[in-house]
Amino acid sequence: MKSLALRLYGANDLRLERFDLPEITDDEILADIVTNSICMSDYKATIQGADHKRVPKDIDVNPIILGHEFCGKLLKVGKNWQHKFRVGQKYGVQPQLNIPGHEHWAPGYSFRWIGGDATRIVIPREVLELDCLLTYDGDAYYKSSIAEPVSCIVGAYRCSYHFKAGEYNHQMGIKNGGSMVILAGAGPMGLSAIDLALHGPEHRPGRLVITDIDQPRLDRAAQIFPVEHAKSCGVELHYVNTAGQDDPVAFIKAVNNNQGYDDVMVFAPVPALIEQGSALLAYLGCLNFFAGPAKADFKASINFYDVHYMGHHVVGSSGGNTRDLQDSMNYAAQGLITPSVMITHVGGIDSVAETTQILPKIPGGKKLVYTHVSMPMTAIEDFAALGEKDPYFAALAEICGRNKGLWCTEAERYVLTHAPRLEEDA
Repeated sequence: MKSLALRLYGANDLRLERFDLPEITDDEILADIVTNSICMSDYKATIQGADHKRVPKDIDVNPIILGHEFCGKLLKVGKNWQHKFRVGQKYGVQPQLNIPGHEHWAPGYSFRWIGGDATRIVIPREVLELDCLLTYDGDAYYKSSIAEPVSCIVGAYRCSYHFKAGEYNHQMGIKNGGSMVILAGAGPMGLSAIDLALHGPEHRPGRLVITDIDQPRLDRAAQIFPVEHAKSCGVELHYVNTAGQDDPVAFIKAVNNNQGYDDVMVFAPVPALIEQGSALLAYLGCLNFFAGPAKADFKASINFYDVHYMGHHVVGSSGGNTRDLQDSMNYAAQGLITPSVMITHVGGIDSVAETTQILPKIPGGKKLVYTHVSMPMTAIEDFAALGEKDPYFAALAEICGRNKGLWCTEAERYVLTHAPRLEEDA
């Protein structure tokens, strides 16, 4: 069986090429990939090559397939796994394998035959034995691809914790009915965090404040998640622009009756935001540093007087576990959440190499890839303009326009039906 995949041979050495996959063993599964979403971690692996902690040293001769946020269907199941999986099932993969002795190994970084930027892959024994192949029953493939970044937010909400004064029992999760502020929260991950706070089945704040310094992003967030809708979910929602504020802490506290917040989430790796977050905490409040810094010497000041006397505490999260991912996939399949709020660009596998290499320079949120089609990486907001000359984009603009400008199941089906198909590689 042949595959078309984007493989990493070294730092900034990405190659889209066809090759033969090995025949699967009894402990492996052959799978098709329909969608993959590009992660900033893909960019980091690309620019670092073999120096990346998850990437093997011999990729110059044994290249890896890039991408770890993918979904497709199973094509052939090795006999040792036929009791659990069947041909035709949709699936997702938890990339955090945590293999004993090889804790950093992960699909999309460390393996020759499995990664998201491919038409077909071989799912190895390690993924199966560690219960990291997850079945999915949703109506669209992209929802499962986006479930991986959503699972990071699920995990962040779960790893925050609270306790009562004088007691030592940690109550895991953001405080139900409490006050929560998300700093720099109007970006793609912030939109998903709002979605989960309003519609998730576990944790729901009573008051949610979203801050940002970009008014268009705040306006878009308010369009997608109106304050009136949040009220119907039992949440008092506020969008706050802190740009130009001499005292942003006082400004944000004013929205909460001049009180601190039970939960503070920091969604950008900026020292000033962490210090701001520390100052915004209420008595026994939890600060969750969600955004991943790029430098190992990243530091910020925290008020340790308040840690001692006010019970302030700090947690950090860098991804979701298998349960978080399975729950994210289930929430999407059940229609509880809308993963498409994170997607701003859509393209085919022939657009992935360039997109990955310049990812930090491309504005917007998640870049979604359909691996079996040819399509330039295109912003959803540009569909209408392109549609003036191209009926393909005109149709996509009309479909997304009926869905608040968001990607949707109907748009996916249109792409899979009408986009130029790549030459058959079976």
